[in-house]
Amino acid sequence: MHDDLDVDLYDQLGHLIRRAQQISVSMFRETMHMDITPTQYAVLRMLQEAPGIDQLTLAGLVALDKSSTADIAVRLEAKGWIQREVLPRGRRRLVLTVEGEAVLTSMSLSIYELRDKMRAKLSSEENVELSRLLRKFVHLNNEQSRAPLKVA
Repeated sequence: MHDDLDVDLYDQLGHLIRRAQQISVSMFRETMHMDITPTQYAVLRMLQEAPGIDQLTLAGLVALDKSSTADIAVRLEAKGWIQREVLPRGRRRLVLTVEGEAVLTSMSLSIYELRDKMRAKLSSEENVELSRLLRKFVHLNNEQSRAPLKVA
């Protein structure tokens, strides 16, 4: 039998994942040089890929709960980056505005720079393995999330 207290905190997978998320967000903010969060970026990118989807579908595609998605949509609309349209039964259709498209275009080089920064200290083999293992972990444990990813 294993006693969890015998495992060094810095070797615990949950702690390492939390730290990786902190580092990732910090690197994102440092690289982007604009007022946008990684989650807002994910929402904008999904709306670019699937223009006009409803807010509930968007939530599933970016693995967010409904209330967080609604809050982000309100913020992005206030910035002028998306437009929300009320559909029947209270649903909302979301589309990027011209300004939202311009924001994504202006970020494109920074996204590549961020990717390169995140990968810089690992070998190409380590990068492939890290990505493979993270995708596998997320896929196998998707239903454990409070907002599971729902792809069509």
